[in-house]
Amino acid sequence: MKRELKIAVIGGGSSYTPELIEGFIQNYETLPVTEIVLVDIPEGAHKLKIVGQLAGRMIEASGLPIKLAMTMDRRSALVGATFVTTQMRVGLLQARAWDETIPLKYGMIGQETTGPGGMMKALRTIPVLLDICKDIEELCPDAWMLNFTNPAGMVTEAIYKHSRVRSVGLCNSPIAAYKWLSSLYEVPIERIHCEFVGLNHLHWISQITIDGKSKLAELLDNQEGYSARNVPQFAWNGTLLQSLKAIPSYYLKYFYLQREMLEEQQQAASRGETRAETVQRLEDELFEIYKDPELKEKPKQLEQRGGAYYSEAAVKLMNSLYNNSRDIQTLNVANGDTLDFLPKDACIEVNCQVTSEGPLVQPVTVVPEAAKGLIRSVKTYEQLAIEAAVTGDRGMALLALTHHPLTYSVNDVEKMLDEMLEQNRRYLPQFFAQIH
Repeated sequence: MKRELKIAVIGGGSSYTPELIEGFIQNYETLPVTEIVLVDIPEGAHKLKIVGQLAGRMIEASGLPIKLAMTMDRRSALVGATFVTTQMRVGLLQARAWDETIPLKYGMIGQETTGPGGMMKALRTIPVLLDICKDIEELCPDAWMLNFTNPAGMVTEAIYKHSRVRSVGLCNSPIAAYKWLSSLYEVPIERIHCEFVGLNHLHWISQITIDGKSKLAELLDNQEGYSARNVPQFAWNGTLLQSLKAIPSYYLKYFYLQREMLEEQQQAASRGETRAETVQRLEDELFEIYKDPELKEKPKQLEQRGGAYYSEAAVKLMNSLYNNSRDIQTLNVANGDTLDFLPKDACIEVNCQVTSEGPLVQPVTVVPEAAKGLIRSVKTYEQLAIEAAVTGDRGMALLALTHHPLTYSVNDVEKMLDEMLEQNRRYLPQFFAQIH
């Protein structure tokens, strides 16, 4: 008989939580969750209450015997947990606004998961998650931590390197790609196979088959490719796609179309339409909807939030780990010997077979030769940034950011870094404790 399943949701006041609850309800027969604890911090208490009440109504309407609790006591929530999910934002949306706008002043991309903004998010987030890992090691050492806190690849790698917690990183990009293909070809996802290779938010799809028949060539003629709702649309260069022989992640537009993306960001910022501002408006609308006492299901408007399917991916992964399903999922895991041009301890985003003992990385059959240099370059930045996050070494942070392909001129980078560190002082004690 399988043991009871307790889920601790760190960042339970997130607007994504109703999707997670929906997933537990829909998959109850194979993933019989007995207890869900939503955890948040005092600054998120208001949202936690609203989301928790909606989650309670959803569970009550389902008629399932799932116990729900809300708390700001993380340690009590972790006791005996089977799975821990993390969906947190240190500094809230205000910090995201800094990440997106300060780099623009220096003529560089402002984005929350890559470039200068992505590094600042990593510097704020990694120490907090490593602190959570200490509690997990003590209170639920056998639990799986499923991390979809961005930058997911860097955070997951930091956990591998600096804790003993069993952790897997995941992103909504791969599942979104499958849904795009399913809609495009009007076939169930089960008939589609994609091979992903790269890093989180820096991957390429190097193979696409439906019922074993390749569709890659015809898809490479579709210059728009697939794109997230939150990434502005610029047509892919057709010659580039044909030469790559792979479909780039939509986040690669920041690298392949840097000038266009920068100009779009600068224009959006001048109109007060940065992504942080847009997300804030969407969240305000969502929480007003969540307050409705008659609402007992995930509202359709949640899909506009930009991170749709994160929770669907998380529940699917839990289900497979719990049931030893051995199905193929695209996850953020340790490289090992998979990509011979990266360190073994690098976190990569590739296909894995999911077993009860954890993900087994599947052999990567095609790696676009032209992509290797960019992957290696970004991984160098990531590993330096992780060290900076853990040590609070400003010189290491500068070294990391200077080696990121989206920055230029170390003198400008240093000025930008100083401004961003100072703006985030409250959330970066590892840096300022050394100064003072």
